[in-house]
Amino acid sequence: MGISRGTTDKVKERADIEEVVNDYVPLKKKGQNLWACCPFHNEKSPSFSVSPAKQIYKCFGCGKAGDPIQFVMDIEGVGFNEAIRHLAQKYGIEVEEDKEVTPQDIQAFNERESLYIALGFAKDFFVANLQKEEGKAIGFSYFKERGFSQAIIDKFDLGYAMDGWDHLLKAAKKSGHSEEILLKAGLILQKEGEPERLYDRFRGRVTFTIHNLGGKPIGFGARILTQDKKQPKYINSPETEVYHKSDVLYGMFQAKKSIREKDNCYLVEGYTDVVSMHLSGIENVVASSGTSLTENQIKLIKRFTDNVTVLFDGDAAGIKASLRGIDMLLEGGLNVKAVVFPEGNDPDSYSRKVGSNAFQEYLAKFSKDFIAFKISLYAEEASNDPIKRADLIKQVVQSLSKIPDPIIRSVYIRQSANLLEIEEEIIQIELNKILLKVQKDQFYREQREENETPVEDYLPVQKESVSYTTQLMAQEREMMRMLVSYGFEMVSEDLRVCEYLLQETAELNFETPVFVNILVIYKKALSDGLLPRPEYFLDSPDPEVKKEVINMITRRHEISKLWEDRHQIFTPDEADDLAKSVYDSILRLKQKVLKKMLEEAIHKIKEGEAQKASDEEISQSQMVYMELKKFQVEIDRQLGIVISS
Repeated sequence: MGISRGTTDKVKERADIEEVVNDYVPLKKKGQNLWACCPFHNEKSPSFSVSPAKQIYKCFGCGKAGDPIQFVMDIEGVGFNEAIRHLAQKYGIEVEEDKEVTPQDIQAFNERESLYIALGFAKDFFVANLQKEEGKAIGFSYFKERGFSQAIIDKFDLGYAMDGWDHLLKAAKKSGHSEEILLKAGLILQKEGEPERLYDRFRGRVTFTIHNLGGKPIGFGARILTQDKKQPKYINSPETEVYHKSDVLYGMFQAKKSIREKDNCYLVEGYTDVVSMHLSGIENVVASSGTSLTENQIKLIKRFTDNVTVLFDGDAAGIKASLRGIDMLLEGGLNVKAVVFPEGNDPDSYSRKVGSNAFQEYLAKFSKDFIAFKISLYAEEASNDPIKRADLIKQVVQSLSKIPDPIIRSVYIRQSANLLEIEEEIIQIELNKILLKVQKDQFYREQREENETPVEDYLPVQKESVSYTTQLMAQEREMMRMLVSYGFEMVSEDLRVCEYLLQETAELNFETPVFVNILVIYKKALSDGLLPRPEYFLDSPDPEVKKEVINMITRRHEISKLWEDRHQIFTPDEADDLAKSVYDSILRLKQKVLKKMLEEAIHKIKEGEAQKASDEEISQSQMVYMELKKFQVEIDRQLGIVISS
């Protein structure tokens, strides 16, 4: 069920960006704005700006931007509704649910809430079992043997499921939980062929509570403590309405704050690895819980840091089988390091063996970037075998191709060449082959999606027109900035900036989606009798629109008033001569549109000549080109651009 518009409006009115941000980072006044080191990425010089006047924040380092609600969403890693609830609690605002919902919406909301309540009951039940005779003797003893303190047991909501068929079922039903909800929560099972026969899913096992980012229990992992080979070592909650394995990392709720502070996330395999590392004083750690990494899990890590360190058990065969996960992390835009523990050890066993200080020293000493790590894995067997050496080079290049940032990729190319003792050019050539294939595959895929026949000759045109497309996008952005920032201003006695801009660009088609969306919102506001100012767009449900508008209206550097007040030094501003600023902006946009049209006209002429089109068709294309060229020359002249003959 959604939160009512009234509650959202009250939160927006009451939430102060300075107060909200100050809960997380200390702000210092500089000029008209407040500044801090960004809480979203690691930096030494403050580039995180808060504008109390505009009620927005923007980081000029990582690009994060938004209003108080967006800040809570970013810093806490929660959705819109959770952020509203968080701020409502901070300001003592009563949360009202949206009454304009269908019966189906209400039913779905109630069911989700019932699942959370049932899972919360199960968590409390398993935790309480540790204080009972059986739980103390078996579950609590197991945790104590592993060195888990009471504080750690409480921190992770560790528990014990009694060794019986229906302990949880009976207790839950007695507390008012229905069998239907318990089934949907994955807490009980139905015997096949006997629908009336229900029993507990978790029995005779220690339990590890899986939390969502807000701290609510959404599932469980349970470890058997006997040597029964017929039973799996671990069983886990099934997929439910509130628990999707591919979206969850164990320990993220407990780790998110530390991950941000350390700007690094340790990635391990199991529940006990996470808990043991917390015991060793390392809290920025999460587990994939024995499953292969997914794109959503990688995106979850990236919400809190760009750096991940993968911890591997000391098993060479297992490590090589897990390398695909590293490539996925690279493809997700993360900076990856790796640590391997001595043979036969995992993070849990090694931390218990050597103690907290030695464990932390080991991580610091043996952490390698992914290239050095990957090469070292195969170095010995590839040293005297040319075929294996060539295969290693191909594997390294394949990993390099996954890195989306070209600057980071170039650094790793150089390092790889040094470690592999080959020339950089060889790696670059092989890498270019892969990247070109990826680009072609992407191009053909887009063509198929548009039901067009891919034409090989189009590829060079795509490459050549990139610069024109980029220039056009930049000028579209500038046009939107003028519209959003000054649309309500008068450009003459009877004409506003927005009227002038919209008239002059009526025949132009904007190509960048976010600018098209801004234009649609602007025109809709005008049709509703509103003259939108920049703040109007901050209420947009489209986060991309909000972020783009904040980028448009936020400046990193401001000219000090002392220059004018004390030194009488006046610096011209675009607003001082708005008519000229707007006019020049329109001309530049038209100039960029014409450049792209000229490029397309040239291509059409070349294509016609290559396909032996008729003289009339080629002549027609040439005439179009000449007309466009005349317009370009005239616009260049008005902009003061002199073309040398």
